[in-house]
Parts: sequence; C-alpha cells; structure tokens
Amino acid sequence: MTQDDTLKGSTFTIERQDSKTPGTVILRLCGPLTARTIYGTLSPDALRSLFDFHPPPGGAPHALNILDFTAVPYLDSMGMGMLVREYVRCQSRGIRLVVASPGLRVLELLALTKLDTVIPLAASVEAAEAALAA
Repeated sequence: MTQDDTLKGSTFTIERQDSKTPGTVILRLCGPLTARTIYGTLSPDALRSLFDFHPPPGGAPHALNILDFTAVPYLDSMGMGMLVREYVRCQSRGIRLVVASPGLRVLELLALTKLDTVIPLAASVEAAEAALAA
C-alpha cells in the first residue's frame, strides 16, 4: 500500500475550543491537511467560518489562535495555502497565530518553504499559550 492509498482513506477534522487563557482559541486539526481531505469534508464557506472568530459582547478581545498540529501527519500545497491565508488574515486583524506541535514531516515542509521563519511555531499548545503571556 502506498502513502497515497493510505491518505485516500484518511479524514480531516477541526475541533474549535476556547482556551483557559482569555482571548485564545485552539483549533485542533486531525488528519492530513490536503485538498482532498479538507474540501472532501468541509465546504470552503464552512472552513472559513471555523476560522472566523468574534468575541462575545463585552468579552475579552481575541488575541491568539493556536493551530494544534499534533495529529496532522502531512500537508500538501493546499494545506500550506490554507495555513498562509489564515496567518495573513490573523495578522490583518491584530491576532497572533501559532502552530503548535507540528510533527517532523510538517516541520520539514515548513522549513523547505521557509514558512518556519514567518509563522511562529511552538512545541506544544501549552507553550503557545505561554507565548501570549510573554
């Protein structure tokens, strides 16, 4: 069985969760971040709405998005494009974005494309939350 055969049966999910740290949202991504898995699971509008954050009335301003990549084994150009779009969107709104717990293969792709010099990385979700306090 080839890697492509393995990825064909893979699914992609995103779980949105408020952090214990006010103003922080954690997005737990699970599965390969590829064109096939992203848009086979979610419509472009549904994907955008997952990333669209509005603070509750009178709530703390949203300051940090953490993308938890613990369960992301691989990403393709579409996944990298989604990551860059989200980073730019956050920057334009004054929101920090940190990729937490990327695996070795994801780290290699980010290094190859030099995105590791642009998008902040953290060893864990906890480390990303601590970066907000710094």
